[in-house]
This record gives sequence, structure tokens and C-alpha cells, in this order.
Amino acid sequence: MSQPSGGGRAHRAWRHDTACVIARFRLTPKSSKEAVDGLVETPDGPAFQAHVRELPEDGEANRALEELVARWLGLAKHSVSLSKGGKSRLKSLRIEGDPNALDKLLQDRISQFKK
Repeated sequence: MSQPSGGGRAHRAWRHDTACVIARFRLTPKSSKEAVDGLVETPDGPAFQAHVRELPEDGEANRALEELVARWLGLAKHSVSLSKGGKSRLKSLRIEGDPNALDKLLQDRISQFKK
């Protein structure tokens, strides 16, 4: 993935916050698979691409995304919650934990995309 040039956009799909990281995800509901399978460029900067089977009705796809991300990172379900983007494809998820440890974990997951 190329680095953004100017415009103040973030160069990562997440940022540190107090006792957590806030990560951007681009969600595709009604998919035939459930996976986080890469990074995509968005108007807000890079985001993780995620697919879930659930429909975007009554928050079902959002809940499925939270569970998917918790499994993908090997964290407890309650550690991941929707922070922003409830009705949008572009979501911000709050991932609870030590920001430095989560940073390393997310970097590790990104390296798996390149294989």
C-alpha cells in the first residue's frame, strides 16, 4: 500500500486512543464469506476490508463485524465495539487493550495479507 501524499490523511488504518485503538473498517454485508482480507483506500485513509454474511438490518452486520474482528485478533468479544459509522459501510471500531500491544498485533495481521 502506498503512503498518502499530503491532505493530512492517516497512513494507517488505526490510531491510538486512551487504553484502546480506533480502527477503520470498510464493511461488505451479505457476503458469501466472513473475513478481514486486506486494506483498501477510503476518503478517510486506509481501512481494513471486512466481509460478513449478515444483512445490514437492525445492527446485525455491525454486531457480526465486532465478533469477526474479535476472532481475527484473538480477543474477547467485549473488547471490540462500534465507535462510529452505524449506518455507513465505513466503520470505526474501538478495540480495548494496550495500544502498543494492539499496534503490534494489527501490524502482524497486515503482514499476513501480503503473503
